[in-house]
Amino acid sequence: MPTYLADILACHRARAAGDHRQLADLVERAAATPPPRAFAGALKGDGLTCIAEIKRRSPSKGDLDPGLQPDLVAKEYVAGGAACLSVLTDADFFGGTADDLAWARQASGLPVLRKDFTVQEADVADARLMGADAVLLIVAALDDEELRRSAALAEELGLAALVEVHDHGELERALAAGARLVGVNQRDLRTFEVDHGRACALAARIPPEVTAVAESGIRDATDARRLADAGYDAILVGETLVRAGDRAAQLRELVGHPVGTR
Repeated sequence: MPTYLADILACHRARAAGDHRQLADLVERAAATPPPRAFAGALKGDGLTCIAEIKRRSPSKGDLDPGLQPDLVAKEYVAGGAACLSVLTDADFFGGTADDLAWARQASGLPVLRKDFTVQEADVADARLMGADAVLLIVAALDDEELRRSAALAEELGLAALVEVHDHGELERALAAGARLVGVNQRDLRTFEVDHGRACALAARIPPEVTAVAESGIRDATDARRLADAGYDAILVGETLVRAGDRAAQLRELVGHPVGTR
């Protein structure tokens, strides 16, 4: 069975082990950059909102759109009503770059999540340095102390932290670390299999004051409506949008559904 998360984390942790930059210097430089846009606030709208994702490939599906131009895709997402963007910056497994994030952010005017595998506090500072407005913290990839410290640094730098979970135990860890923006990933990052019932099963356990995002495996308006009914404030959609013939039209079908109570 594939072990995607283990392989990806091994690569990122090996790179982190060779990173001898001083964290204090990175934080000082990051704090001096222009202030981030309000990411979490943009997800609270009239009905279900969407974080539209820009990525060229994935480890399980291979190439999605290898020639993708992030600035043009970002403009398509704006036309479709995206509230925020998510941009893959992982090069080895997803074909992303920091330049992709910069181009998409400039072209769209929207808040942008750096979608990558955070394994050290320097990754959080790097997110702000490359112009991101939010950083991804995957609970399965971090121990409790790493999660706490990374979340604290994100807050210090004005970044939203999308804390990603896959089950009840990880959700409890996220909430214990003070997460106010929680993403439930329906894709098991160890196998990359999707469980379309995962997000709905966890919805009631997410406190109402926490902004809830459902991620992965969202194919159409029926999926989006079901997640909105379960009380999710937003969805994060990548493959469905990247592969759509008309990205803006596809996105318009996913957003605006009335959000139920949790």
